[in-house]
Amino acid sequence: QVQLVESGGGLVQPGGSLRLSCAASGLVLDYYTIGWFRQAPGKEREGVSCVSVSDGSAYYRDSVKGRFTISTDNAKNTVSLQMNSLKPEDTAVYYCAARRPSTLRYGYWGQGTQVIVSS
Repeated sequence: QVQLVESGGGLVQPGGSLRLSCAASGLVLDYYTIGWFRQAPGKEREGVSCVSVSDGSAYYRDSVKGRFTISTDNAKNTVSLQMNSLKPEDTAVYYCAARRPSTLRYGYWGQGTQVIVSS
């Protein structure tokens, strides 16, 4: 059974940092693309970043480029999202998800972790 479990969310002041982790079980990350998504209250879910674990190629949405970094730890079967210089508009529930590279559909999702950026 595939499980994705996010952790690391919390309350942080503007300009602060958080590190989100996505621990995967039941699948081998090397064979998947892992994405981070977020959904703010009253807004649609949006993609934040993704990484093809096998070759390390990564994507970031424009609003987080230079502030967020996605990384993988194959030994721990974990993908992390380092978030620096956080802004109030980064406030959302963050989800990690997994898909096979051959498809655009993310078939596995975590339960989400809340990030609140506020003074």
